[in-house]
Amino acid sequence: MIRLSTKLITAGCFLSFFVFGFVDNLKGPLLPELLRNGEYSYRQAGTIVLAGYLGFILASLLTGVMADLVNNRSVLLFAAICLCIGSIGFGTTHSYLGLIGFMGITGVGLGAIELGANGLIVELHSESRGLYLNLLSTFHGFGSLLVPLYAGWLVNAGFPWQQIYASSVLLAVPLLVVFWPRKGSFSAVVIRQEEPTDISQEQEQEQGFSYWRALYRDGFTCRMICFYVLIAAYVAIELSVGAWMMEYLQHERNMSVRTSSFYLSSFFVLLMLGRLLGAFVVERVDTLLAVFIAIFSSSICVLLGIFGNESLIVLLPISGFFMSIVFPTVTAAVTKLHVAKTGTILGILFAFGGMGGALGPWTVGFVSDFGGLKIGLASSLAFSVIALGALLSLKRQGS
Repeated sequence: MIRLSTKLITAGCFLSFFVFGFVDNLKGPLLPELLRNGEYSYRQAGTIVLAGYLGFILASLLTGVMADLVNNRSVLLFAAICLCIGSIGFGTTHSYLGLIGFMGITGVGLGAIELGANGLIVELHSESRGLYLNLLSTFHGFGSLLVPLYAGWLVNAGFPWQQIYASSVLLAVPLLVVFWPRKGSFSAVVIRQEEPTDISQEQEQEQGFSYWRALYRDGFTCRMICFYVLIAAYVAIELSVGAWMMEYLQHERNMSVRTSSFYLSSFFVLLMLGRLLGAFVVERVDTLLAVFIAIFSSSICVLLGIFGNESLIVLLPISGFFMSIVFPTVTAAVTKLHVAKTGTILGILFAFGGMGGALGPWTVGFVSDFGGLKIGLASSLAFSVIALGALLSLKRQGS
């Protein structure tokens, strides 16, 4: 059976994460345009973002099992299909419920990319997973940093936000081409097949029960629960800043679309550069200490960027540099703890990340409706306290 080369599959994973970063962060530059017509409140805008991460959670749970039973490339093909449907639908619907529904479908696609690409990279590069997972996240950062410039340019050119969002389907189509099944391209399916054996229905059921019992035993230890809380709290911080920074800068700091786009793009530039540099140092330092310093430093940057004077606003994008290593480093640490059922375990981990992604931006929108956008964005720092607490608990457990 002919195999796709490791390099080609790895390149496909990197492409998928570029698309992930671009589509996932397109909502940040377009939120001010969505709010500008006055039809939606901060809370409603936060609910639209929430829908995307509810879809992300659903995908993380379902595609983790799918990856273990079939393969990660099938998961990435499924992701591409969802992104095509979600992008076109979100960009063409004119109803609030439609926006929620299609954002949810887009979220399913993004969650499938997160699970499928990370799982495939771990399969291909198990000996240097920390390096490759950080490199993978670098492509996410590259897509993220381009999207504010792209969206800001089109907004200034007079394009409506619906057309800008719908245009992201052009990025999803190449994923269909790369991961569409063809002879010899999904050899992992053949590898996973076993010779048929004669077992009773009762034995099949017992094997299934054993699988789920083992998953519960391994996946919900005190240590793993701390990892889940950590990843959820971290994602809440990162996505709150990424989703609401442009609206905050335009509304509270009176910046133009072009200037605020530059700030948000700088946030993602530093996020990408941090992951690129972190890829070469993260396996040489104490993992928990590095993550603790990263979260603490980024939180100080966000705090001073929100409440400091004009000269300190630059700390908001700088916070991205410190946030950069957290997600891929935690992912690498979890995969080292679980060499079996990796897809399902990652699915649970990313589902908790999706919960944080849903809760963080929604919380900012909810608080902003009552206390203003400055207080709303600052409320994301509560998740920093939770993340640091989870890290201290892991340290006490000797992780």
